[in-house]
Amino acid sequence: MSEPRSINETKTGEPAILRSNTDLPDANEELEPSTGKWYTNIKYGVVGMLFGIVFVKAEVLSWFRIQEMFRLQNFHMYGVIGTAVVVAAISVWLIKKFKIKTLDGRQIQFHPKKFNKGQIYGGLIFGFGWAMTGACPGPLFAQIGMGATVVTVTLVSAIAGTWVYGYFSDRLPK
Repeated sequence: MSEPRSINETKTGEPAILRSNTDLPDANEELEPSTGKWYTNIKYGVVGMLFGIVFVKAEVLSWFRIQEMFRLQNFHMYGVIGTAVVVAAISVWLIKKFKIKTLDGRQIQFHPKKFNKGQIYGGLIFGFGWAMTGACPGPLFAQIGMGATVVTVTLVSAIAGTWVYGYFSDRLPK
């Protein structure tokens, strides 16, 4: 009997079935380290860099484009976001229909999320921050890489906000 390669597998190598959030690992629980070599993760860096280049070329990172979106002056960003939603929906459908696996052969699993009002508050805070800074957390590194070094303030603020949430998350209403 081999040891599981990830938290998504049992000791027999079969995919684990998570029935509820209580079956998920605790945030403080240490997960077993990846068994691959460090250079096996280079592919993710390459894809991330290519994604950043596409964002720059599509003007998705432009502060002016983001401001135009929030002022309802231009359709550009809504078109990009709408296209991303459609591509994601089709991708999830294809993954489920054809039971597509990860590159290392593990089954991809989707878990239902329970709605709570904190998602509304979090979404509003996220949207206000995005509108004020002109930066979504995802492409912050690409914005810094293209020379907008002032975005470093936004990056540090995002990290601080994540830390504050992590510190107080036990005390927040569920």
